[in-house]
Amino acid sequence: MNTRILPLGALLVAAGILFVYVGPTWSGSIAATKASIAFDDQALAAANQYAKQQNQLASERNNIDPTNLERLTSFLPNSVDNVGLILDLNALAARSGLSLSNIDVISGTANGNSSATQTLPVAGSTPVGSVDLSLSAIGTYAALQAFIIGTERSARLLDVRFIDVDGSDTGIYSYRMTLRLYWLR
Repeated sequence: MNTRILPLGALLVAAGILFVYVGPTWSGSIAATKASIAFDDQALAAANQYAKQQNQLASERNNIDPTNLERLTSFLPNSVDNVGLILDLNALAARSGLSLSNIDVISGTANGNSSATQTLPVAGSTPVGSVDLSLSAIGTYAALQAFIIGTERSARLLDVRFIDVDGSDTGIYSYRMTLRLYWLR
């Protein structure tokens, strides 16, 4: 009888350990650890995919002609660079025959759009920012035309948003302009 009770007791103790300790541990902390490992594996796979795509884009960027890349950087720079822009505009005005008297950054622009000209809401995730500049100039109409053509042909992305002309009998006019400057955020 002892020979049968001892193995039966050991079997009952083993079944108790299985249901009381091993089962909850297996389905509780071990299952959570497995789920965490699976999530980390997915994140690692996504990171590897991202690194592969980043390397591919970097190799494609290295294949771009440096002169074209420099032209693109001057067309849509990474920052506003107000001083460089003002120097460029002043040089363009001098070549055109205009005399710039005042350049101001217009306040009240948000997300690249002036509140006066904004008709649709603009998402804040746009990669291109803009700022409006107010210019005052004096010169002939031909000088204004040359200045506008110069801004058209400029290596920098600019929009002429507004021009106000004050008349004169002498042929020298007073101009107030608003230009919009774009940059890559």
